[in-house]
Amino acid sequence: MINMIQQAKDQVAELVEQAYHAAVEKGQLPAAGDTIRGSVEIPKDSRNGDYTSNFALAGAKALKCKPRDLAEILRQNLVLDGTYFEKAEIAGPGFLNFTVSDLWYDGVLAAVEQEGADYGSSDMGRGERVMVEFVSANPTGPMTIGNARGGVLGDTLASVLEKTGHQVWREFYVNDAGSQVDKFGRSIEARYLQLLYGEDQVAFPEDGYHGMDIVEMAQRIYDRDGDKYKDTPSEERQRVFAEFGVPYNIALMKQHLERYRIHFDEWFLESALHNSGYVAETVDLLAQGGHTYEKDGALWLRNTDFGAEKDECLRRANGFYTYYAVDIAYHRNKFVQRKFDRVIDVWGADHHGHAIRFKASMTDPVLGIDADKLDFLIMQMVRLVRDGETVKVSKRTGKALTLNDLLDEISVDACRFFFNAKPDTHLEFDLGLAVREDSENPVYYVQYAHARICSLLKMLAGEGVAPVPAAEVDVSVLNDEAARELIKQLSQYPEELRLAARDYDPSRINRYLVTLASRFHKFYNADRIKGEEARVLNARLKLADTVRSVLENGLDVIGVTAPEHM
Repeated sequence: MINMIQQAKDQVAELVEQAYHAAVEKGQLPAAGDTIRGSVEIPKDSRNGDYTSNFALAGAKALKCKPRDLAEILRQNLVLDGTYFEKAEIAGPGFLNFTVSDLWYDGVLAAVEQEGADYGSSDMGRGERVMVEFVSANPTGPMTIGNARGGVLGDTLASVLEKTGHQVWREFYVNDAGSQVDKFGRSIEARYLQLLYGEDQVAFPEDGYHGMDIVEMAQRIYDRDGDKYKDTPSEERQRVFAEFGVPYNIALMKQHLERYRIHFDEWFLESALHNSGYVAETVDLLAQGGHTYEKDGALWLRNTDFGAEKDECLRRANGFYTYYAVDIAYHRNKFVQRKFDRVIDVWGADHHGHAIRFKASMTDPVLGIDADKLDFLIMQMVRLVRDGETVKVSKRTGKALTLNDLLDEISVDACRFFFNAKPDTHLEFDLGLAVREDSENPVYYVQYAHARICSLLKMLAGEGVAPVPAAEVDVSVLNDEAARELIKQLSQYPEELRLAARDYDPSRINRYLVTLASRFHKFYNADRIKGEEARVLNARLKLADTVRSVLENGLDVIGVTAPEHM
């Protein structure tokens, strides 16, 4: 778990601290009563060095010294021999700017070689058990484009968390109970009866599901059983149809998500909460806690007690529990019964207000939940466009575009890369761009960099040349800007994983990979490899192969393939 950026920062802090104590011993500086807390950062402008310390600015007042004078004293006492740094300079009001040495560049190449597929991993999560719940589409119809985005964001976030030392559980919550399933059964029933008697003889419920998938579901039942249910009582017929349709759709969802490279640890059924009595038990617990009241025969949670702007209904006057009550029971199950340390729900933008109110509910002490352990990744909407026009239907079927339709038209790689855009921004998915084979298409651009390196390695292997171990590389020949910036980009990968996990922003990996590919292409065009003398060839080939390894690593995290040829 080597992070060369963090190691460099730690070493700067240590060197400055040692320089300060050396100056105190020489009588050049007084001893500070309190610890001086400076920081070490990477300057935005590389002309200001690779790392900068503000110790002199932070300690000037305590040491009764002008910041720049203090910086000069510190610089004089710095001992850089054998460190990651070749020089330190003073800039501005008293910053100490450090420039890395060949030892640090060599360390980056060695770290990637040593850790391989684990490069970038860390123990940041310290084994925390995290559930990521995502997609969770109703099993009453095909998965939408919104589900497609949520699927990638949830799955990639889970991968990022795994890389950073968390134990991750991927879960799909199946709403297989409640009013939407009742509506599903009524909708299939109406289409089934229309097959028997004609559309003009059977009214379709206004609030029913109007999609062609319902028509197809009714046809499947008719093809299997004919008019078997013609005289069956309506309530029983709806139940039978829903019991057929829900498992059928769940199986279809699993099939489509497998195609999308998404695998869940569990498909958790809402019906299990009802059948076990867990919903009723949870609502009773809330009532015993004194935060509920009855109004017009319904039971309400006094959510305003916990800072929400309104109260929430838990049980309707007809005795049926609301979605809100079921959600509370489900999250109590996550935390209390299954004992996850943290839960992350990936929801659409239309759930933003609900997320705020729901988190307030989780602060009810009777639930035994730490509300700070419940987080939400709220994603914005998706707009598919082709030639500047919004796309809402499939070219093949003429129906509303579903995830499976999209995968028939666009590669899984392109879908996963494009949908893994920054969650809190609206996404305009350009279908034309996603299939282009040029540098304008980001996934192609990144994959091409990987394939380009693989082709180079294959060509040189035919000549008996292979990458040498990092210990045999003379990193001093990688001294031009293109090579140095490329190595710095390689060093950034562990930081990007850490920040992606911290901020719940897996799109950082996309942006990192595009930048890495860009810097590789620049290096490859500037620094010839084939035909160079052995010392130069070995160093440049090792750098190219190191880039290949990190590209493969990052693409794997976002579920995109790393092709060897294109």
